[in-house]
Amino acid sequence: MMGAANVDDEEFEFGDETDNASKDARPSTGPQSSTKKSAPADSSVVFSPELLGMYYSRLFPYQMLYSWLSYDPSTANPNNGNSSKTKNLSAMSLSATFPRREFSMTIEPTPGNEVYIRYQSFLSQEELTSAIIKRRPTKIDIGAVFNYPPKDNKSLPSGKLQTQERELVFDIDLTDYDGVRMCGCSGAKICHKCWKFMGMAVEVMDQGLREDFGFEHVAWFYSGRRGVHCWVCDDVARKLTNEARSAVATYFEVNLGSDKNKTFHLSSPLHPSLSRAYKILEPQFAASVLPEEGHGLLATRASWTNLLLTLPKSASPVTSRLEEKWGSSRDKSTPHEKWNELKASLMTVIGK
Repeated sequence: MMGAANVDDEEFEFGDETDNASKDARPSTGPQSSTKKSAPADSSVVFSPELLGMYYSRLFPYQMLYSWLSYDPSTANPNNGNSSKTKNLSAMSLSATFPRREFSMTIEPTPGNEVYIRYQSFLSQEELTSAIIKRRPTKIDIGAVFNYPPKDNKSLPSGKLQTQERELVFDIDLTDYDGVRMCGCSGAKICHKCWKFMGMAVEVMDQGLREDFGFEHVAWFYSGRRGVHCWVCDDVARKLTNEARSAVATYFEVNLGSDKNKTFHLSSPLHPSLSRAYKILEPQFAASVLPEEGHGLLATRASWTNLLLTLPKSASPVTSRLEEKWGSSRDKSTPHEKWNELKASLMTVIGK
């Protein structure tokens, strides 16, 4: 799998690490590596070095990966993957980006013994292919683009290797939705019901990145376990400063309180990005979150009581009235009808 985004046990986004790479570059021999014991594998997963070798020999998308990370239209010809070394190096000469791209590989020489190798870079697609087939890594991480090929870091003076550009990467994990997943899943466990949250998040963020920031080259990937990664690949995005990257991420944050502080405030009128998000999410919320076949937010007395308890004190008359009405044996309203009634009642309270 290809890692990206946040720093956790499964995936690693090189952005933070590569900024520190130049501080630690000192002359030595061989690639930088570290060894650690891996966690026990999931017994339900069929895995073997032989299967990895077959995958890397027959299925791995070398040409697609090379073309993407080169950012050079001349590398888009699939025939490049079968060309001679001379033609491959000729294509490489047109791409100043790929040879300066860092890769890292996690290999497992013996079962349970992982070796993590950093500062790998390749002149061509052929070199990348050869290295992957030879090492059969259990994990490949894509890093930043440096001012020198990362494989030369040991021969460079300390501090000479500097990050030049890196994609703007977002990591969306389903674990962040554990508080609202009512399907029985939590952690890395996912099902078709809670996975719909990922689809909603992708739609909101994709429109925000394109419409509010003008980005055009936005790629979405399954993270391999519990979420999705967004790679913004525009030239301007790859060259953003750390401050600018943080500003883009902050733009998508909405403070809805915390476990210790339940209070939050949304301005009125809503920011245009939030109004757009509401228009995207509300129909999907009604279809996938409210009904019993979804997350059942308004499908049972216990669930709607929990929802009504989240309303502010100023809406306590609404809470009392709806709790009594919906709890009556005469009430036959559907979850969608309850949602519309709740919205109308709250609009009355705030005078709209």
